[in-house]
Amino acid sequence: MNDLRFRDKSRPPTARTGFRLDKVNGKIGGVCAGLGRHFGLDVTMLRVVFVLGTLIGFGSFLLIYLAIWLLAD
Repeated sequence: MNDLRFRDKSRPPTARTGFRLDKVNGKIGGVCAGLGRHFGLDVTMLRVVFVLGTLIGFGSFLLIYLAIWLLAD
C-alpha cells in the first residue's frame, strides 16, 4: 500500500536515477541534453537559454555550463 501511495506517474523513470550528462544526444558536452532529460524540458529551448544567458550575462552561463560539464558524471 505504501509503494502505491508514493509512486509518481508524471515523472519519467529516468528522472529518478539522478542527473547525468547525455553524451549521446549532446552537441558539445551533453549538459543541455542531460538537463532536458532530467527535468523533462525541450533541449533546444535550454540551448537557446544558455546561449542568450552567455551573451546577455557577460559569460556567466558559460561558466555555469563548464562547471556542470566538469562536475557531473
